[in-house]
Amino acid sequence: MSFATINGLTIHYRVDGPADGLPIVFANSLGSDHRIWDGVVANLAGDFCCIRYDKRGHGLSDCPPAPYSIQDHTDDLGGLLNQLDIERPVVAGISIGGKIALNFAANNPDTTRAIIVCDTTPGSGQSGRWQERIDAVNLQGMATLANTALERWFAPSFREREPAAWHGYRNMVARVPPEGYIGSCAALRDCDLSGVIGQIEAPALVLTGSFDQSAPPEQAQAMANAMPNASFVEIPDAGHLSCIEQPDIVASKIREFLEGIADAR
Repeated sequence: MSFATINGLTIHYRVDGPADGLPIVFANSLGSDHRIWDGVVANLAGDFCCIRYDKRGHGLSDCPPAPYSIQDHTDDLGGLLNQLDIERPVVAGISIGGKIALNFAANNPDTTRAIIVCDTTPGSGQSGRWQERIDAVNLQGMATLANTALERWFAPSFREREPAAWHGYRNMVARVPPEGYIGSCAALRDCDLSGVIGQIEAPALVLTGSFDQSAPPEQAQAMANAMPNASFVEIPDAGHLSCIEQPDIVASKIREFLEGIADAR
């Protein structure tokens, strides 16, 4: 395990793949940790330097008091990349991690090589829903929220096909510190990047699961259309966390995208 002190917080991270490979940093979703990318990284780490980390309030990283903002998460990512001496990363993120990727690219137009935005929309669109979720966690804790979260994470058939995995991911959600979950819910509640996505010049790949209820394909396609250099791919038979349900497809689409970038080698 590796840890770094970033912005006064201890951040847990992991690096897989060749040190001189094209660096890809992966940001995780709300209620999860870096392990949701295991299947994707297993496909890419032979050729790329894959950096994963637990965002603040999740996994083995510190959990400061809520609320957080997307800018807080973006600053944490920037600080980690600076500490690792990574100057021109590809930034990949899913759900809230996708918003972090978008915001990072908007803040760092000259040093962002490319972004990969999975199962994400530029704005919350439902700020009231996030406040309701904050209130529910404050009243009832994380366990009562876990089942609802997984129903949105996965395609309808996942629980029947992978019952052990379903329960394992439920444990992941249930064990997130309530303060960390609430902090990132506040970041989602207050985030609206719709005004900046049209200014992101970095090459972008937008992916979303065909069964994603939180970032439906039509909304993800519209976001890609609004970005100057973005392409869109729908991932079949996947819900909100396509990196878990279809890691081979997600990895292959990432590889194809990066091979198409002229300076990626």
